[in-house]
Amino acid sequence: MAMDRPESPRRGLLSAILSEDPPGGRALNALLLAAFLALLFAPFLFPGAKAIGVAARICILVVLVASYDLMLGYTGIVSFAHVMVFGIGAYGVGIVLAKAWVGWGAVCLGAAAGIAIAALLAVVIASLSLRVQAIFFSMITLAVASFAQILAQQWRGLTGGEDGLTFSVPEALRPSFHLLQEPLLGLQVNGTVVTYYLTFSVALLLFLLMLRVVNSPFGRVLQAIRENEFRVEAMGFQVVAYRTMVCVIAATMAALAGGLMALVLRYVGPDATMSFSLMIDVLLMVVIGGMGTLYGAVIGAILVVLAEYYLQNLLGRLGGAVAQVPVLSALLSPDRWLLWLGLLFVLIVTFFPQGIVGRLRRPRR
Repeated sequence: MAMDRPESPRRGLLSAILSEDPPGGRALNALLLAAFLALLFAPFLFPGAKAIGVAARICILVVLVASYDLMLGYTGIVSFAHVMVFGIGAYGVGIVLAKAWVGWGAVCLGAAAGIAIAALLAVVIASLSLRVQAIFFSMITLAVASFAQILAQQWRGLTGGEDGLTFSVPEALRPSFHLLQEPLLGLQVNGTVVTYYLTFSVALLLFLLMLRVVNSPFGRVLQAIRENEFRVEAMGFQVVAYRTMVCVIAATMAALAGGLMALVLRYVGPDATMSFSLMIDVLLMVVIGGMGTLYGAVIGAILVVLAEYYLQNLLGRLGGAVAQVPVLSALLSPDRWLLWLGLLFVLIVTFFPQGIVGRLRRPRR
């Protein structure tokens, strides 16, 4: 009988980092590797404040979308309050930096406060709502999220109201800060670059941590609850307790992502962190990337963010090239970028009903 080849140390280390859950499939491996390398070297490959800001937003949204996938894709919980806890994390950091003092201690204190409030709200909402049917739970979370956004808009003394809060960040994260005196590979390593790599490192760590969660015995129970909660309850597992725990974990991750967003933008506001349009974007990213995969959060976030920031410019160039053709020039108008984004979403849902990652992923043995 043929002996199995011993696993190389490098491959074994990578498999351990990925919690024994590699993407699977050459096409998907290549796609995710290209995405990782592009984000890792984004300041060098795509210099400029806008490009670095877009890359940082992708990293943050990967965490936010992956944390939502913990509930929707792995547990079957449909919540519309996820961006609420994201906004709470952002406001936690922003309020302390704007109204107390500027420093790393303030960042840690604000992040801890945001996590604590987000986790507490997750427990309250879960304990009150997860015993009801799914549609009623979704409506309750929608009502709570709407109330939180209105509260952020009206409580001007604390949140700045609709105008939000603008604040300073620690010196190392300011654009005027220079980590190195000389450029590194042609790039001036200033506070913007430091902020990006802080965001990238924390986002990568949180993503790997969530990957560990879903591949643990706890994660297996979550997937079993998604498939048949009554059978899981009959086996002796407390379904409500597991759902509450996953809501707390997802809220903690989302709050940390919100804190990173506050540091990147140096601003917090209800429209930037708590809007229903952001919740729709998160849903789009989960569905486009693939529910119940976590890796789909990477693909979905990249596609949607790039479309939001660059599709309008691309349509402007294409429209200018066919300006002499009346119908094409009207269809390719930059003002119709939402139409094309919606068409892209419809095509992906039609041809990739399990999402891009779900279609490309090789079945696990």
